Amino acid sequence: MNTYTVQQPQIAMTGVSVRTTNAEELGTNGQLSKLWDTYFQSHLASQAGINNPHLIYALYTDYESDASGAYTVVIGHELGEDALDHNDNHTVIPESKYLVFTTNKGPVYEVVAQCWGEIWSYFKDSEEVRTFTGDFELYDAGKFDPTQAVVKIYIAIQ
Repeated sequence: MNTYTVQQPQIAMTGVSVRTTNAEELGTNGQLSKLWDTYFQSHLASQAGINNPHLIYALYTDYESDASGAYTVVIGHELGEDALDHNDNHTVIPESKYLVFTTNKGPVYEVVAQCWGEIWSYFKDSEEVRTFTGDFELYDAGKFDPTQAVVKIYIAIQ
């Protein structure tokens, strides 16, 4: 597993969201695939005020407790500073130290799910501690091939 640590500044973003749990996502009531459909139908990347429209963020935030509790997922794009005053529907990826996991190359839904499994296992036996303040997946749509995807997953740590 390929990992590294970065200090990431705060990023303001806008997007579509849903509240869910890992248990829901593993069952038949999973909402994340529908949220991705909603994102693609929204054409958010073409809206005014979006910075780096080729970068898609999937933010996991507002954790109820830890990986077993409810959380909110926001899929969208970074907002420019001038757009913040005109966008009532924005959230923030918190400034934090992040441990970055890079997926294997392969079908996007498979490699992302596999990497999250590795992340959960990693933190069971790690001295590093998750903060559950905001984690995110970063997709580069400019280089994106859903059958040969490589995704970076940023996990906020102490």
